[in-house]
Amino acid sequence: MPHATQQADIVTAELDTALKGGPFHVALRAAIAARGLPLQRVQHHLTRYGVRVGVTSLSYWQQGARRPQRPESLRAVRALEEILHLPDESLIRLLAETGDRSSGRRSASRTYRSLVEASDVSRRLLAELDAPLDDGLHTLGHHERVRIGPVRELAARESQHIVRAHRDGVDRFVAVHHGDPGCAPERMTVQALENCRTGRVRRHHETGLLVVELLFDTRLRAGDTFLFRYGVEDGTAGVSREYVRGFGAAGGQYALQVRFDAGALPARCHRFTQNSAAAPRCGRQELPVSERHRSVHLVEPRVRSGIVGIGWDWD
Repeated sequence: MPHATQQADIVTAELDTALKGGPFHVALRAAIAARGLPLQRVQHHLTRYGVRVGVTSLSYWQQGARRPQRPESLRAVRALEEILHLPDESLIRLLAETGDRSSGRRSASRTYRSLVEASDVSRRLLAELDAPLDDGLHTLGHHERVRIGPVRELAARESQHIVRAHRDGVDRFVAVHHGDPGCAPERMTVQALENCRTGRVRRHHETGLLVVELLFDTRLRAGDTFLFRYGVEDGTAGVSREYVRGFGAAGGQYALQVRFDAGALPARCHRFTQNSAAAPRCGRQELPVSERHRSVHLVEPRVRSGIVGIGWDWD
């Protein structure tokens, strides 16, 4: 039997190897073993970070039987890196790479980290606006129109929401716009187009986030429906290659239309879905670009938790 010091060296070596090559569940199991923590203690530490994850889920994660996918689970992974004294993004990186077996793994990993970082900042900005996680609204319909400009940039988007209040007193909606890499939120503008007016605005340059409070002119009662529309003028980043929309819970209909400038038509377009930011993309379907209208679209009759989007390739 190896000496205790030798055993510790073996465990450390296994952890180093797992962190470099993965997969995620092997690295997580090695990290927990290296710290010598039972899963109940790991769960206790997570609660101190404000994250709730069951012991059964932790066991499944380190066995590879399940993967962290929900927003709360992804927050837990980031907390685990601190609890287990791991380098920043060591588990996040493996989780992203394990989820994408395609040749675009590196790009997907960057996209995943971008979404996770934006999610963390978004929660902070929402807290600054005193926006609760449950805004009291259920989405019946959400229609988005995205415009790609003459230099292939994300020029603008417009959103129309049809909602129903499920509690009394709702009088606002907090919208989040996530620009493309390299964008400048401080140069973006928001337009309240129908049945709302702009309130407080928060911006975060590093993640490209703009968060805006849209105020209603009435207080809704439980059961009331409401329609409002707003737009964001962007055009501050470089070449755009996709537009994605994430949903935290099931809801009503979602429609996305992407319209291209006449002088900047893509070679190919496709739609895709993801169960989460950490999951591989699936459901790919080619979308023909209308030469007359220069647009493509997708319709989800009833959205589920996850991500839907449209991507395009330039010649």
